[in-house]
Amino acid sequence: MKPYCFAKNGIIDSSAAHIHPMDISLIRGYGIFDFFRTSNYVPLFLSDYLDRFIRSAAKTHLNLQFSKPELAEIIKELIQKNNLENGGIRMLLTGGVSENHFSPSDGQLFIFCEDLLFPSQEKYEKGVKLLSVEHVRAIADIKTTNYAYPVWLSTDWKAKSAEDVIYHFNEMISESSRSNIFIIKEGKISTPNQHILHGITRMRVLELAPETEIRPISFEELLSADEIFITSTTKKILPITLVDDHKIGTGQVGSITKKLMADFVEMEKMHTS
Repeated sequence: MKPYCFAKNGIIDSSAAHIHPMDISLIRGYGIFDFFRTSNYVPLFLSDYLDRFIRSAAKTHLNLQFSKPELAEIIKELIQKNNLENGGIRMLLTGGVSENHFSPSDGQLFIFCEDLLFPSQEKYEKGVKLLSVEHVRAIADIKTTNYAYPVWLSTDWKAKSAEDVIYHFNEMISESSRSNIFIIKEGKISTPNQHILHGITRMRVLELAPETEIRPISFEELLSADEIFITSTTKKILPITLVDDHKIGTGQVGSITKKLMADFVEMEKMHTS
């Protein structure tokens, strides 16, 4: 965590930030967050992330007391004070302390700056493994702070040399625990349309590949895909070459995935130049 954060309605020393232990974001897991990154001091796709954060606050009945322009100014000031050339920015809006310790109340807004590590270059070159899990995330279109289930699962997937999980329910896939997923079959790109977070990186990939089909995708289709990749702020476009112990396609990163990875790098450069 970097030296300065936003808390208590101002920019303060990060070590002074604190939350009441009875805040329902702690005792009920009820709060929202968002996470994006900087590249050459530019907060990438900031407008899109702020729109999603504001939308999440409204959907979860949490009172966000700052406008989009005000949030943008706070973030830009934090980037400068923390000299955050390339790093992550985490926004958190808590559920607040309520009389019945259950219902949403007036929460607190925190904005932190932090270091950011991407997967190793080897993972981008060789692809990674996902473990399949039967699950569908509650209110998946909101980026809530409730990650108890995947955190619990993470010990298992790390022990099995997996990068993450792929959720499926009633034979249909949705997303990874922190990423959206795309499959490619015979040159056609598809991505699920239900029980997903509408990721900002996902949105950018759809701009790069507007012919992508957004539709229900079965677990069987996933396993028979020629190529698979996941998208997120912290992974960009990351190839998947194994699901459980099932090899995807040739078991190597495919040509379409490679092109999209290169195109995304160029898109990022355009937004930071």
